Amino acid sequence: MASAPTPPPLLPVTNPTPAGSPAAASDAPIATPAFRLFLSRISDSARRSLSDRRPWAEMVDRSAFSRPDSLSDATTRLRRNLTYFRVNYTAVVAFALGASLLAHPFSLLILLAVLSAWCFLYIFRASDQPVAFFGRTFSDRETLLGLIVASIVAFFFTPVASLIISGMLVGGAIVAAHGALRMPEDLFLDDADAANGNSAAQGLLSFLGAPGSRV
Repeated sequence: MASAPTPPPLLPVTNPTPAGSPAAASDAPIATPAFRLFLSRISDSARRSLSDRRPWAEMVDRSAFSRPDSLSDATTRLRRNLTYFRVNYTAVVAFALGASLLAHPFSLLILLAVLSAWCFLYIFRASDQPVAFFGRTFSDRETLLGLIVASIVAFFFTPVASLIISGMLVGGAIVAAHGALRMPEDLFLDDADAANGNSAAQGLLSFLGAPGSRV
């Protein structure tokens, strides 16, 4: 007696999910290309800005320091030094701010958590991917409101805001003292340098216009 023919194996069938369904929205990835472009622009802007810095040896030349004759003299010195050493002064303020935060790791973690929440929940989140927590989907307006409230709580009910302000004040005090004591007579800033300074200042913020971001 002949045996019955073996039926062909069944192939798994995947039903396509409509693009606008909640399942498709929950599986949509974060806009990682925009995030990578954002990081790349930050790196390029910082590299271009740092390339315009003045030599640190010139900045701390001891023979160029003297007491100003008057308040107006100190103001004139500060204005000229700010124009000439703008990138160096920015690095000094950033170093003071970073040192203030690194001295308090808990506040630094809070700041990084807030920045990460803004990046991954709002700025670089795919437009077709809603934010869902505990089975509830939040709209863009609700997400933005929640991030604003969380930022206010993190900055003003923790030491984060005071640390940022104190770090910037320390850096600003160092810059003001150096700018008032450093004689600018040996510093030469032509029109090309001034134009480069303006373009560097604009380039430092050019990463905010990265495609795919909501900034």
